[in-house]
Amino acid sequence: MLSTVLRQLSGPSVRRTTLRPLALSCRTFASSRTVFGAGVAPPAGLPEREQTIWEKLNAKFSPSQLQVEDVSGGCGTFYAIVIASDTFKGLSIVKQHKLVTSTLKEEIEGIHGLQIKTIAQ
Repeated sequence: MLSTVLRQLSGPSVRRTTLRPLALSCRTFASSRTVFGAGVAPPAGLPEREQTIWEKLNAKFSPSQLQVEDVSGGCGTFYAIVIASDTFKGLSIVKQHKLVTSTLKEEIEGIHGLQIKTIAQ
C-alpha cells in the first residue's frame, strides 16, 4: 500500500528514495484478567499490585465482572480497570468513577495513569 501511494505521489520531477524500516521497540502487555461472579478469589498469577487493586474493588463493589490489567508493559505505571456492579445503578459515570478512585486512593498515588470503565447492572 505504501508503495502504491509513493508511486501516485511520484512524478517525473520527484526523486525516489529507498525506505528503510524503522527500529521499533516491542512491548508485551499483560493478558486480560476477567473474572465473573462476586466473592471469587483473584486469578492465579496476578502481580502483587494488580492483586491488591483486584481485592479492594472486589470487596467494595461485589462486582459481577472485574478486570484489572497492567497496560504499561509490566512496569506498573498504567492500569486499565473494567468493573460491573449493582452499586453503579442510577449514578452518573463521573460518580461511578469517583467511587472507584476513592476506593483505590492509596494505589493511585503511586501510578501514572488509570483507565476506568464502569458498567451499571
